[in-house]
Amino acid sequence: MEDKAQIQEAIKLQGEVVRKLKSEKASKDQIDEEVAKLLELKAQLGGDDGKHQFVLKTAKGTRDYNPKQMAIREKVFNTIIGCFKRHGAETIDTPVFELKETLTGKYGEDSKLIYDLKDQGGELLSLRYDLTVPFARYLAMNKITNIKRYHIAKVYRRDNPAMTRGRYREFYQCDFDIAGQYDAMIPDAECLKIVHEILSELDLGDFRIKVNDRRILDGMFAVCGVPDDKFRTICSTVDKLDKLPWEEVKKEMVNEKGLSEEAANQIGEYVSMQGGMDLAERLLQDQKMSQSKQACAGLSDIKLLFSYLQLFQVTDKVVFDLSLARGLDYYTGVIYEAVLTQAGVAPVSTEAQNGAEESVSVGSVAGGGRYDGLVGMFDPKGRKVPCVGVSIGIERVFSIMEQKAEASAEKVRTTEVQVMVASAQKNLLEEKLKLITELWNAGIKAEVMYKKNPKLLSQLQHCEESGIPLVAILGEQELKDGVVKLRVVATREEVDISRADLIGEIRRRTSEA
Repeated sequence: MEDKAQIQEAIKLQGEVVRKLKSEKASKDQIDEEVAKLLELKAQLGGDDGKHQFVLKTAKGTRDYNPKQMAIREKVFNTIIGCFKRHGAETIDTPVFELKETLTGKYGEDSKLIYDLKDQGGELLSLRYDLTVPFARYLAMNKITNIKRYHIAKVYRRDNPAMTRGRYREFYQCDFDIAGQYDAMIPDAECLKIVHEILSELDLGDFRIKVNDRRILDGMFAVCGVPDDKFRTICSTVDKLDKLPWEEVKKEMVNEKGLSEEAANQIGEYVSMQGGMDLAERLLQDQKMSQSKQACAGLSDIKLLFSYLQLFQVTDKVVFDLSLARGLDYYTGVIYEAVLTQAGVAPVSTEAQNGAEESVSVGSVAGGGRYDGLVGMFDPKGRKVPCVGVSIGIERVFSIMEQKAEASAEKVRTTEVQVMVASAQKNLLEEKLKLITELWNAGIKAEVMYKKNPKLLSQLQHCEESGIPLVAILGEQELKDGVVKLRVVATREEVDISRADLIGEIRRRTSEA
């Protein structure tokens, strides 16, 4: 009984949390998350007979998509796929689960987020964590040495989901990769051009693409006195600079990772640097940096990259940023990340401290880099296939598009129906079905009500609610005259069109719209 009292108290408190969020008009995702917790608590109480009640909900870190959300999502996918195709990419698909061994050791500290499937007495399997490692496995297995491919599919991470920011445990990734032996930085520059095109076309607001190079980072660690065996772990810490202030990152380096204070301070000087081609030139002359062959190779490539980016007309958005680290183990060269910068989207540190940060804080919306060694890890002879790629953070993009749609009064259409076939009188079902068959056979998107004698008003209301632009109305007189009354839903204008011209007229009017 005592337990029951505790649960009832918890339910009361959780109910208050939900009410408070609703009164503050918090985001739907946030409210849903807290409501799910409330339902779980209620389920623990069980029914009168003390049985555990089953709660209908989606699993933690996942969500359903309603037709309106899917319509927005489809639009985003079409924009992205259009861009990938414009750049000559083909597409592939791979299984949702891979052999556990395929994924092991590829993700550094993030490996703990991989979903392992239960041992079914056969192969040990895991759900894919990204699309890059399966792609590398696909290349090695099929002995492919060059391909330009895109892949859009779901991936799985046992992350702590922050669903309001577009972070889930099941989510889509949109990847574009160029595999093959090519001249330095040409494919890399094209990947950045693609990010620029997609973010501009989706019109999400202002953005920046940060660029760095794994070799510059490793060279910087070496000249700052970081021991070789600590490179990767320090790299993972530097990767947190977009979320934490330098003081906290430094504290982690020194206290948790055991780095000397002096080395951490030297790293601090470098990671605060940002610029363009000029910064790369300056660092090549830098007393310490110039001692590292690795760093010099990376800096020369950054210079070359910027010269191509100028030709691609995207340097206005690209910044060479030494704090960019990207925690994944497989990167070997150039790395990049795109972040949204307009107010209310990218969290600005000063605003965040004042609590003035707006609801859509999504941060990074695309990222990628060069990974020349990954395919070789799967090849029995260790043959390398150089690769460079980019991944669009579709869920975050989608979070913003959805909120923008909610904020604007514009109605999102969830179907593409061009015309509704309607009747003004009774007993015309057969005629309507004959007409709609003609329309469907001609490739017109059309709909009819599933009633023998629907009221004209309810047919017209359906058109207004669904955004259907035209109504083809049949009546006794129209059938005698061999015409159809075509009504424009928005203006309520009606014209008689001969049956022979109807299909052409519908096409003409809906292509204009």
